[in-house]
Amino acid sequence: MKLTDAGMKDLQAWKDAGVKMPEYDREKTVRATWEAPVWVHFGAGNIFRGFIAGLQQRLLNAGAADRGIIAAETFDGEIIDRIYKPFDSLTLMVSLRPDGGTDREVIASLAGGLKASPAEEEDWGKLKKVFESPSLQMVSFTITEKGYALRDLKGNYFPVVEQDLRDGPEKARHAMAIVTAMMRHRFVSGAAPIALVSMDNCSHNGEKLRASVLEIAKGWVENGFADKAFLAWLEDETKVSFPWSMIDKITPRPAPSVTRALSDEGFEDMEPIETAKHTFIAPFVNAEIPQYLVVEDRFPNGRPALEKAGVYMTDRDTVNRTERMKVTTCLNPLHTALAVYGCLLGYTLIADEMKDADLKRLVERIGYREGLPVVTDPGILSPEAFLKEVLEQRLPNPFMPDTPQRIACDTSQKVPIRFGETVKSRVKNGTADELEGIPLAIAAWLRYLLAVDDGGKPMEVSPDPMRETLQEALSGVRFGEPDSAEGALRPILSNAVIFATDLYETPLAGKIEKAFKEMLLPGGVRKSLQKV
Repeated sequence: MKLTDAGMKDLQAWKDAGVKMPEYDREKTVRATWEAPVWVHFGAGNIFRGFIAGLQQRLLNAGAADRGIIAAETFDGEIIDRIYKPFDSLTLMVSLRPDGGTDREVIASLAGGLKASPAEEEDWGKLKKVFESPSLQMVSFTITEKGYALRDLKGNYFPVVEQDLRDGPEKARHAMAIVTAMMRHRFVSGAAPIALVSMDNCSHNGEKLRASVLEIAKGWVENGFADKAFLAWLEDETKVSFPWSMIDKITPRPAPSVTRALSDEGFEDMEPIETAKHTFIAPFVNAEIPQYLVVEDRFPNGRPALEKAGVYMTDRDTVNRTERMKVTTCLNPLHTALAVYGCLLGYTLIADEMKDADLKRLVERIGYREGLPVVTDPGILSPEAFLKEVLEQRLPNPFMPDTPQRIACDTSQKVPIRFGETVKSRVKNGTADELEGIPLAIAAWLRYLLAVDDGGKPMEVSPDPMRETLQEALSGVRFGEPDSAEGALRPILSNAVIFATDLYETPLAGKIEKAFKEMLLPGGVRKSLQKV
């Protein structure tokens, strides 16, 4: 069985293999999508293919939509060349059940993928044509939190952003400059309304997207590449809206076990690839079954009937409360704690960590005892039920090939929200001294940055934009010598950019320093868990 339009013509073979197939005329859908597009998505990777594209597939299957999605990739063009084009933009979705079984479905809602770069003249022209279409209702994003960042920690523009501001829309390279260039083209082509919807896993994602697009636009106005009317159009949210959202679905890298199973059963060419930019991707996506998407319902040019696909369409306050519930209490802090401890203790699967009594107690403590008492109840989902599902079903799923090494990526960008919000709430109500699990997790992260495991063996540290800066600050700390850590953490723990507050103004800094020193001794990481 080949995952191509031609290969799908033998429907019986796919059905015999237990694969759910599209229930609509794909050829007609693809043609209609390019003629009058309604939805473009930036970020052509796994979470998009394994979750968001599946939403439109549901609508197409039910007859609630007649057009698909066009994917645009700003970061890694190899995805388009090696995963989209050879497989006709089809995806084999493999949902991993906790009992070891899988549900499989061919996702065919993508009309195609484009490399969103002026260097790719043909694709750039196609993307401009899509953006000038009055039918286009929404542009969504899964480009990771750092995709919205324009400045470094010192407040200076990244070099690529500086160059984009100097060179203008037709030479844009940064993701936000590319999006702004497309919006400028839409403006001069009739200025039809549109919604730009960040679906990235970060706090106030719509606000981040809007701020970055407006900052690029202002720079281009100042440099003569756009006029003030363009900026006024972008700033008018009755014309261009930036809805907030909360997304949740664990979508790990393609698993070797899934690849083997598919190949053994006759699915051809399923092998994953690693691109030159270290994107791990395959013709299939493996992911857990639970999924949540909550979106602020502000779409000035209409929208797909997403509520019919299971999306919660609501107001901004509800989105914000739901996102705070997940990111600050019920999932993300637990993930980060497991990630750094798991790396230090030699684990390669999150599910295996949940079999470790010490680690299980740690995340139960952070979730139930430290987070839930100050959690914001969103009203549409129960925080306690959500947390219970995470701890008892999602994280322990033995067939989810999710690794602590993947979750540990970019931790410096995550701690202000994942731990900082609970810390601030506890400081405000005078109960910060009750926190034990969160300080341990922070200490473990700093200990992890030393690139030495609990036994003193060298260990790889995952990518992080602040890795070099933080490791330099810790360069004088030596494994086996707790006294070498004296004073080393102060520049880090007092940095409000990292922790959203100066931790020396809370009872936590002392706890973190003490735990960090104890973790410098052989076996100290394990002992730190057992003490608490």
